Amino acid sequence: MTYDIMFLRVLPGRTFDEALAEFNSAYDREAGLRPMTVTGVECGVWDRLVQRISREVGPVTTEKYPYSLTLWRDGSAGHLQLDYSGDSAGMEIPYRYPGQHALPIMAEAYRIARMVEEESGLEGYDYEVDQPVRTGDVDAAAARLGGVARWAQENLA
Repeated sequence: MTYDIMFLRVLPGRTFDEALAEFNSAYDREAGLRPMTVTGVECGVWDRLVQRISREVGPVTTEKYPYSLTLWRDGSAGHLQLDYSGDSAGMEIPYRYPGQHALPIMAEAYRIARMVEEESGLEGYDYEVDQPVRTGDVDAAAARLGGVARWAQENLA
C-alpha cells in the first residue's frame, strides 16, 4: 500500500474529478492494459523532467517499461516512485515514514509533483488529503502519511 498522487490532463472548464471519470471510462477491463505509446513531445517532457529532478532534487534511477516510464528517487528524505505515460502519471510514496519522519519525503514529493505539472501540463491531485498539488498543503499531506505509517507500525507489526 502506498500514498498516491495522481496526474491527469484536465481540459479548461473541467474538474479533476471529471477528467478522472473520463479517463477511467476509457478503460476496458476485458482488454486489460495496453502498452503505452508516448509521442516525441511526451518523450521530450520525460527527458526534461528527469534532468530537472536530477539537477534540482538529486540523483534518480529510471527505466522504460511497456506501460510507463518510471523514475525512482532514493535520497536522504526517503523513497518515491513516479510513473509517466504521457497522458497521465502517478507518484507513490511508501507508508514507512511515521510521524514527523513523513515531512521530508512529502516536501520532496510535492516539489517533484509541481515539476511534473510544470513540465507536462498535467494537473496533480492528492486524494489522500483531497487537495490539488499546485496549491496543496505539504504539512497536511505529511500528517496523513505520518499518521497512517504510525498506525500501521503500531497495529500491524
